[in-house]
Amino acid sequence: MTATKHRRGLAVTAALLGGALVLTACGGDDDGDDKNAGKPGKDGNKSEAAANARASGAEISIDPKNGSDNVGINKDVKVSVKGGELTTVTMTAVKDGAAVEGAISDDKSSWAPNGALQRATEYRIEAVAEDSEGRETTNNSTFTTVSQSNSFIGYFTPEDGSTVGVGMPVSINFDKPIKNKKAVQSAIEVNTTGGQEVVGHWFNDKRLDFRPEKYWKSGSKVDVRMSLDGVEGSEGVKGVQDRSFSFTIGRSQVSTVDAKTYQMTVVRDGKTLRTIPISAGAAESPTWNGQMVISEKFKETRMNGATVGFTDDDGKGEYDIPDVPHAMRLSTSGTFIHGNYWGAPFGSGNASHGCVGLADVKGAGDPSTDGAWFYKESLLGDVVIVKNSQDKVIAPDNGLNGWNMDWAAWKAGSAV
Repeated sequence: MTATKHRRGLAVTAALLGGALVLTACGGDDDGDDKNAGKPGKDGNKSEAAANARASGAEISIDPKNGSDNVGINKDVKVSVKGGELTTVTMTAVKDGAAVEGAISDDKSSWAPNGALQRATEYRIEAVAEDSEGRETTNNSTFTTVSQSNSFIGYFTPEDGSTVGVGMPVSINFDKPIKNKKAVQSAIEVNTTGGQEVVGHWFNDKRLDFRPEKYWKSGSKVDVRMSLDGVEGSEGVKGVQDRSFSFTIGRSQVSTVDAKTYQMTVVRDGKTLRTIPISAGAAESPTWNGQMVISEKFKETRMNGATVGFTDDDGKGEYDIPDVPHAMRLSTSGTFIHGNYWGAPFGSGNASHGCVGLADVKGAGDPSTDGAWFYKESLLGDVVIVKNSQDKVIAPDNGLNGWNMDWAAWKAGSAV
């Protein structure tokens, strides 16, 4: 009896302890049925309600999403908020912490960078907003902009805001070959207040020039809009530019060099300003014929024959002049109109390696010389026409010299 009662007591004790453990671990009722399984208790409901009461009603959205890559550098980045107002937005380059300037909109509902971003750069955005009760919320995003290998840009001439001569084309050189020429050209708009039709011409996969049939009208303004952001130039390569520029056409100045009479006549707005004795290219190295546009100006520059193929038996340049005065470029291949102080038969013969020479002094310091006068009176974009030389007409893509192509051929090179 004693042993039996003892064993029965142990069983009861174990059952009671087990019940206690069940109650502690599972929260079930006395019969073991857990009717509240998966439901929060009274304290849990209070905690959840408190958390909801503290949560901000503002919701921040950031484009691009965290982890994005190949992001455009112009319009792809934006922060916006619903149910509140943005208070602070910071954007930095991850590598060096450089800040990107931006502005919150007047109604505090959005933010965007002030300008274009850098390519192939990782950025981080951190944004803070408040709802109407002053409760804050935050959001952030880290992303990488489009790589240089997956994007293209166009370098353009002339400069924004410049005043140029009547011969200056709009010339755009792309840093990647363009296969979808129609799409790219269609995204570039060129307008002039002169009322002239302006047409683009592709010289190759990287160069697109725009001009009217005749020289630009004096005093007109030319506006260019490059809406290339996101335009696919070739497979997997998209544009990243979205910008405008403009320039003004100055007075009309066209100078005609006669290689046979060794004279240059400078005509401005239909009136002859001056006739200047010149020396053009010698018989073995004649100057190109044709219409050439001044594309660069240098008060002094170095000219070495080796850079343009004029070398002696030792491979050195036939000439190397470190301080050529008042030099103005007429072609990519090295044709200039420039001052000459080392001697030439101005007005009586041709003795150069293809350039047009004007009398000048060493140091470019005498304003009374023909070289100094012509330099002072010339604008980028002015036209210099060479005739009666023994060479052929210069190629239209050798410099800014598309005027040497007739209008029908020019229009045939358009992709739109």
